[in-house]
Amino acid sequence: MKEKNCMDTRVNLEELHMEGLNVMQTPNSDYLLSNCLYFTVSRFARQMEKLAGEAFAQIDIPPSYAYLIITLNDHPAITQKELCERLTIAPSTSTRFIDKLVKRNLVERKPDGKQVLISLTEEGKSLCKDIYDGLNKIYLLHSELLEKDHSQQLILLLHEASEIMEKGNK
Repeated sequence: MKEKNCMDTRVNLEELHMEGLNVMQTPNSDYLLSNCLYFTVSRFARQMEKLAGEAFAQIDIPPSYAYLIITLNDHPAITQKELCERLTIAPSTSTRFIDKLVKRNLVERKPDGKQVLISLTEEGKSLCKDIYDGLNKIYLLHSELLEKDHSQQLILLLHEASEIMEKGNK
């Protein structure tokens, strides 16, 4: 039986190499830590979480919930499926978020025939200004740290890469 290692993947690496693609051959950790997209994106995400935590310190909701709230503010009375598509999150994730926001009286579920529509409560609507202020703080913090042009370029590249990967993973 062939022993598996951390470089085993679902694609045949030899075939990729023969097609002229550069394939890593058991790289050392120093190389991986500075050249691995997964590690780099995760590292960057941790730093962004710190910035978001600072920006949302005065608001009593996690930044990840803020996007659900502002989406409902812009698209009142939408289905959970539509909400998941807009936020590109799994239904189980949206259920968890919605349940917590319902308990806090920020969001409500309204039956509408065979479907259930998700809407903000008045209390949820009143939180939107603070959320936008928090999101602006995040933007200002990363724009200052990365310089505005670099920050905007990074947003564009990550958005495009996410779109490509989502299409490829369907």
